[in-house]
Amino acid sequence: MSIQSAFALPDIRPDTGTLDTSFALNGKTQIYFANSLSSMANGITLDAQGRLLVAAKVGMAEGSRFGLARMLADGSADLTFGKQGSVIGQFENGFEATGAKVLVLPNGNILLAGLHYENAHRTLPALALFDPQGQLVAHFGDNGHCVVRLPGGLSQGVRDAWLPPGVPGAEACDIGVQEDGRILLVANHHFELADHVGLLIRLDVEGSLDSSFNGRGFVVVRHLLMNTWLSSLQVQRDGRVLVGGSINFPEEGLLARYHTDGSLDTTFAVDGFMTFRVQGHGAQISQVVQQDNGDVLCFGSSRQPMHCLAFKVHSNGRPDTHCNGGHPQRLAIGHNGCQWTGAQAQPDGSVLTVGATIGGIEADFLLARYLPDGRLDAGFASDGWVRTRLGPSLDTATSVALQADGNILVGGYSLDGNYKAVVSRYLG
Repeated sequence: MSIQSAFALPDIRPDTGTLDTSFALNGKTQIYFANSLSSMANGITLDAQGRLLVAAKVGMAEGSRFGLARMLADGSADLTFGKQGSVIGQFENGFEATGAKVLVLPNGNILLAGLHYENAHRTLPALALFDPQGQLVAHFGDNGHCVVRLPGGLSQGVRDAWLPPGVPGAEACDIGVQEDGRILLVANHHFELADHVGLLIRLDVEGSLDSSFNGRGFVVVRHLLMNTWLSSLQVQRDGRVLVGGSINFPEEGLLARYHTDGSLDTTFAVDGFMTFRVQGHGAQISQVVQQDNGDVLCFGSSRQPMHCLAFKVHSNGRPDTHCNGGHPQRLAIGHNGCQWTGAQAQPDGSVLTVGATIGGIEADFLLARYLPDGRLDAGFASDGWVRTRLGPSLDTATSVALQADGNILVGGYSLDGNYKAVVSRYLG
């Protein structure tokens, strides 16, 4: 089962990478969630009709909720979807919720992933399945919802009390769907303050824990008995699963690969794991993209200082020595640091990546394009990347999608009084 769409690559234009002022209001649009007080777009994707789906955290008077919105190709709300173009809800009655990722399945159903908050400190991974009209699919999970609880509370995560629910980068949520429809997701468990492990979980098509995966439905991911944090996963074309994140929070970037049965692929890198630092600095992987030849591009950030990170490795987990001598690349933008948070492969093998500069009014959308060989594309924008200030204060890009005509949609949020979920379009 494939969730990817193939697009024809358009001719390169001299204004590539600039805001498309023909889209919505001068290139950007605010996503409407009825009666909301605030919103933050965390994930975007396109369906077969070219409509844009957005997963979000939505602030309501009674607390945060997950949000799922659908927009037409021109940036206007699709009023045929849900209530006035969006759905707002909880995975379970409880404290709060947030939406983080959205996928469109081959049958047109829409899979939303996020987090259920049991209280101000504990999280659980959660899913909801909707039909193309925005109605819950009753046979999935518990009347369309699924909160993933593992034995011993292993799927419980911890949230810093001072952070509002759903802040991108503070909590991990990523999903993938196999060819047979089974669902993979990552989570993180904190046994105590200094004892953390990642989890790779598989559910069947109905949302139940798949006991055929590692004999119990999940794998505890831990490298060298170090604190391990997972933030991303990628289902490879051969069915094997890559997970990315960091160890020792985040002294080293981490990649690991598992077979379809949940066993560790010991042929990958060194005994299944690949770790790295960036020119002596710590690293965190936020997104993993597989290329057609099996090679892997990793994106995220270095630490101390925080700079945008890109790293190309071969399909066997070994660094590609033809890209930056086999070393990770750092890109410094802005005065206070920057990071990549999302990525999307293009049909020609190049990769679009988005993120933000860091620090109050200095925080702006970032969009870049990397060539298939892992180098920044100097033909994109001015230096391979573009920085966009959308509002008077903090702007953060979290996700990216490619339209059929090659134009680029970037989702995120802008702070103007309250957080507002926004989508901008750039010429591709």
